[in-house]
Amino acid sequence: MTSNRDESLGFHPLSMALAWLWPGLGHIARGERQRGILIMSGVLFLFLGGLLIGGIDAVDRREDALWFVAQAGCGPIAFVADMGNTALLKNGPPESMVSTPVGAASTNKGGKVSKRKALAHVNEFGTLYIALAGLMNAVIVLDAGFRRSRTTGSSAA
Repeated sequence: MTSNRDESLGFHPLSMALAWLWPGLGHIARGERQRGILIMSGVLFLFLGGLLIGGIDAVDRREDALWFVAQAGCGPIAFVADMGNTALLKNGPPESMVSTPVGAASTNKGGKVSKRKALAHVNEFGTLYIALAGLMNAVIVLDAGFRRSRTTGSSAA
């Protein structure tokens, strides 16, 4: 009886979970293939565009925690990008690391950062693009979970 009530209200928790796991997948699972592909294209374009502009350092859970909250809306791809940042830039070989100035706000062990760290506005633009992709996907997750199907809406008229 609960499932019929949930169906009539348009609540689909599985679609919400799928939409967070991969952008657009929730809509594809609900039978809205074209909408899901368009959503996937838009969110991934913003996410990959942000990585191309700002580099892998644009996703940083430790140094940019508040930005990462928004970026995490993209799902596991944001966490994978953060792991890549940690593995490639934060824990790189000693010869590719430089010391940070005294008093600099650094959370790295030993006050070292990578020589390949993105700088200034380029990194900020990449961070912003990825955060926008995450916020956009958060809205899409809600849309996938609470959207009434077209057949339900047309039968009520």
